[in-house]
Amino acid sequence: MSTDNLLANSVPGNAAIYPSLRGKRVLITGGGTGIGSSIVEAFVRQQSQVYFVDIADGEARELEQSLRHASVAPRFLHCDLTDIDAVRTTISVIEADGPIDVLVNNAASDDRHQIEDVTPAYWDQRMAVNLRHLFFCAQAVVPGMKLRGGGSIINFGSISWHLALPALALYETAKAGIEGMTRALARDLGVHHIRVNCVVPGGIRTPRQMRLWHTPAEEERILDAQCLKERVDPHHVAAMALFLAADDARMCTGHSYFVDAGYR
Repeated sequence: MSTDNLLANSVPGNAAIYPSLRGKRVLITGGGTGIGSSIVEAFVRQQSQVYFVDIADGEARELEQSLRHASVAPRFLHCDLTDIDAVRTTISVIEADGPIDVLVNNAASDDRHQIEDVTPAYWDQRMAVNLRHLFFCAQAVVPGMKLRGGGSIINFGSISWHLALPALALYETAKAGIEGMTRALARDLGVHHIRVNCVVPGGIRTPRQMRLWHTPAEEERILDAQCLKERVDPHHVAAMALFLAADDARMCTGHSYFVDAGYR
């Protein structure tokens, strides 16, 4: 599939182009699959210089290959975000060509679990996967953003804890923490013109979600809970990330932005 066809199939024809994003250096975590891959495509469409990290090497390489003919082709780097030394090394490699302007902290894993089965080791592993790396990725890019005179950090939360969905206690704990972290970082970094925001996706129709949990009953349940009776797709979420990264959102910081069709 050509790059033009790939992008045309993933975004509406009237999707916004933000001139301020052209040439910006963007790092996206968990960019190989799901919402992350749509965010990669969206920034490539803006002619940003995109770097994305993941541990899903096969899917990530396939995405990188599919976008190789874009005006500014993205670059994939393997990185296990639970290894903070690897995070710092990977970001230093990327920043050898210049500081990062936009960090999209997207990577996460919503494994189901029962409270009685949680061990201290599993707790630590889930926090490492879903919370800890967001702080340390931000910590690593902040010096470069200060040199640039500003930047945008976009953290990804989840509707799950707002709805108190079952069998997700650790995931929801981490995602609630991300919204608190967002506000704290926005306060501390605002003096350096670094904006920090959180995107809160609803029930997004990713390939993984459709493969694992899609049934007619689940589809009906989600639509009944939404104010808008259409499913939310990854490109809807990517559109919010683009806005928050662009200069159009220059006075937006410290808040959470829901892309959930009014899911309650």
